[in-house]
This record gives sequence, C-alpha cells and structure tokens, in this order.
Amino acid sequence: MAVKEGLLAVLAEGARQGYQVKTEFEAMTGGVWSLNVGQVYTTLDRLERDGLVEVTVEGDNKKYAITAPGQQELAGWWDAAPIDQAPPRDELMLKVLSAIEHGPKLALRVITKQRTALTSMLHARRQETRDLDPGDLAARLVVDALVMRAEADLRWLDTCESRITAKKAR
Repeated sequence: MAVKEGLLAVLAEGARQGYQVKTEFEAMTGGVWSLNVGQVYTTLDRLERDGLVEVTVEGDNKKYAITAPGQQELAGWWDAAPIDQAPPRDELMLKVLSAIEHGPKLALRVITKQRTALTSMLHARRQETRDLDPGDLAARLVVDALVMRAEADLRWLDTCESRITAKKAR
C-alpha cells in the first residue's frame, strides 16, 4: 500500500486530524506499518496541494477531509492492478545468491540455516495466529500474509537446494 493512498483510505471514513490519520493508518495495517508523524503531515500537505484533500481549521487544530477528486483517486487505486515492480531487494535472496558465488557447499549451508530460522519463525507466527483477538481482522490478515510469505520463502529455498544439488551432480 502506498502511504498516499493509505491516508486517503483513512480519510474516506471521515475528516480527521493529522495524528488521528497516523493512528488509524497504523491500526488499519494491523500495527505493522508505522509512520513518522512528519511523513504523515508532509503527505497530507501534498494531498492538499494536489486537491485530493481539503483542510479546515478548528481552533488550533487542522482537520483533513478527502475531496471528490481524492475519492476518485482512491477508487482508481483500489481498482488498479498491482504495479509490476522490479524484484525486491530481499535479504534472504541476497544471502543465497551471494553464497552461490562462493560455491555450492556454502550455498547449501546458508540454505539450511535460513530454512531452520524460517521454520522457527513460521512456528511462532502460527502460534501468534492462535493468540490473536478473533475480532482484529487487520492483525489476523497481516499475520496470515507473514505466514504465507515465510511458506513461499521455504519453497524457494527448497527450489534453490534442488537446483544447486542437480548442478553439483552434473
């Protein structure tokens, strides 16, 4: 989720003060995406400049509200396909790929250690899922995503191991 669109999503529920926007954004993301207060206000200022939010002043407080163009922007973002981005700069991938450059023995050792760490983390995440408040949908979905990513990483490590082993056997 882009921060800009995430802030618009919060404001789509009603006008908010800047700090409320920050707090609700973090709650919406299950507490795993924290924002710096300065980043929130800078983004809100850009959204105002672009006509996507409007500001009203009540005493010492500014309230931000989404505009019709802001609602259109948000709706367009929700409907758009994810952007095909460059491969992520992923630490696990870097560890394995750099180890391969130093030979299959090191690569297989790194894969084994990473698999052990991921399996342990996966077990902890699954336990976390059992301990979650059933009513906290955002937190539940975040943990689900983390579990599924760990499972995908484990499958990728299995693929790496089998390809390295097959290449070694040739």
